[in-house]
Amino acid sequence: MDLTGKTVMITGASRGIGAAAARVFAEAGAKVALVARSGDAIAELAGEIGPAAVAIPCEISRYWEVEQAVQNCLKAFGSLDILVNNAGVIEPIAPLAAADPAEWGAVIDINTKGVYHGMRAALPVMLAAGGGSILTIGSGAAHDALEGWSAYCTSKAGALMLTRAADTEYRDKGIRAISLSPGTVATQMQKTIKASGVNPVSELEWSDHIPPEWVAKALLWMCSAEADVHLGGEIRLRDEAIRRQVGVI
Repeated sequence: MDLTGKTVMITGASRGIGAAAARVFAEAGAKVALVARSGDAIAELAGEIGPAAVAIPCEISRYWEVEQAVQNCLKAFGSLDILVNNAGVIEPIAPLAAADPAEWGAVIDINTKGVYHGMRAALPVMLAAGGGSILTIGSGAAHDALEGWSAYCTSKAGALMLTRAADTEYRDKGIRAISLSPGTVATQMQKTIKASGVNPVSELEWSDHIPPEWVAKALLWMCSAEADVHLGGEIRLRDEAIRRQVGVI
C-alpha cells in the first residue's frame, strides 16, 4: 500500500509489534508518531526511521497525556489518519484470589482504558477530517478465560467492545474501527508468559510464535478497502485465508 501523505500514531511503539508496525508503515510512505513510556527507545527508533517519525513519550493510562500526544502528532505532521492501539501488558499472571488488586487494575488502565483514551483523543480529530482508521490489537483471550489471566482476558474483552462501539457510533461518519487478534507473537510478552509456567500458552515453544512483522503487515493491510468487510469486528491472523490476503504465507 502507498500511505504517502497519511499519518499514523502507534502506541506501545518502543518494541515488538509496535516497533515493527512503525517500520512497515514508514516503508509504505506514512509519517509515524511513536508513542510509548520508554522515551529513549522510541527516540532511537525515530532516529532510525528518519524525518518521517517523531517520538512522543506518553503514559496511555493517563488521558491527558494521550490527548497531548495527539496534539503533538498534529503539530509535527498536521494530521492523524490512522491510530494503532497496540500498547498492552499481561502481568499480573495470578489466580483471581491471589492477584494484587492494584496490579490487576493497572492492566485495565493500560489495556482497556488506554484504548479508550486513544479513541477519545483521536476521534474528534478524525471526525473533523472526514474519517480515519482505528486499529486495535486484540487477542483470543477476549473470548476465552485462561488460568491466571483474569486481568488480561477481561481487558481484551473490553477493548474488543470499544471497537464495536466505535463502529456502531461512527462508521457512517467515516471511521473504520477494526480489531486484530494476531495469535501468539514472538515478543517479550511471550517470554513473560513462558516464565510464568501458567496455562497451556506458557508451554508453547518460541518457534510456535509468529514474528511481529506479520502483525505489522496485517495492520497495514487493514488500512485497505479489502479489510472493510471486517469493520466493527475482529480479524484473526491465525486464519490462513487472512494470512494469504495479508501476504505473509
